[in-house]
Amino acid sequence: MSNLVYLIGRLTTDPETIQTENGKIVLDVDLAVQRSYKNVDGVYESDFIKCVLLDGIATKISKYCKKGDLVAIRGQVRTSSYENDKKEKKYSTEIIVDKLSFLSTQHDKNVEKDKDIDIN
Repeated sequence: MSNLVYLIGRLTTDPETIQTENGKIVLDVDLAVQRSYKNVDGVYESDFIKCVLLDGIATKISKYCKKGDLVAIRGQVRTSSYENDKKEKKYSTEIIVDKLSFLSTQHDKNVEKDKDIDIN
């Protein structure tokens, strides 16, 4: 069995890290991934996929990436469920990123094109 995902898309916001109570650095970003076909109106639609980066990779991404940057990610799909305030069961799907590659960056000329950032 395998749980491996590759996505190419654009960051929808400027990345900002948070630190959890136990000291972990976390970065949540949405990746806009354009579909490979046009809808009935002749327009390409996009899916917005939640991606989670942890610790070192989160810190590096928040330093080098900005909204609109085109990136490639590799990671694993994680699903979870929770109960909201109204006692309704909600489901969540996210990608836990272990590698990110810059495909283009419009904001920082110090970042090399195609630079890879890995959790190792």
